Amino acid sequence: MKNKKITRKITQGMYVLTTQGGGCVVDAVSQVSAGDNPLIAVAVMKKNYTNELMHKSNTFALSVLSKDVNPEIIKTFGLNSMRDINKFDHIKTTEVEGINVIDDSLGYMICEKVDTIENETHTLFIGKLIEADVYKEDEAMSYGYYQDHKDELLKVTTEKGRTAWVCMACGYVYYGDELPENFKCPICGVSADMFERK
Repeated sequence: MKNKKITRKITQGMYVLTTQGGGCVVDAVSQVSAGDNPLIAVAVMKKNYTNELMHKSNTFALSVLSKDVNPEIIKTFGLNSMRDINKFDHIKTTEVEGINVIDDSLGYMICEKVDTIENETHTLFIGKLIEADVYKEDEAMSYGYYQDHKDELLKVTTEKGRTAWVCMACGYVYYGDELPENFKCPICGVSADMFERK
């Protein structure tokens, strides 16, 4: 494969996916039908705890992030697991249809899960839109914008005097002179070639 970064040119946004008991940052979201209650699809990595929660829940929400979103939202929902912290303790949310949605967002979509499709690394959850609202009309953050501005959005700080390897996908920091053989990011699962030495 010559350069898979071309996938960053696919027009897609950045969202916080929430469901009963948790949530995470996602980018693979698409409207797949029209009508009063369109179908919305979202892909969630199987290694992510939110994937487990999504299988147990009948509803989920997608909060649309803007270009000027508070970076703490991305850090909280993108770099942490609900196994370790309660993300909702750190970010202001409002409960809609029993699901927390992000207050600092462009708006939200609440979906009733109607189908799931499994592949090797992700589950595609398909939901029927049952509730939605627009909070503000600012410009949505695209996946491309996120990739281009990730360093400033995540602002990863490393310890002085120690060799750090930073995951370019999620910001996880591994300390050591070299990455272990066959290393994979414990947060997002990407391989060692996605880590940059700092």
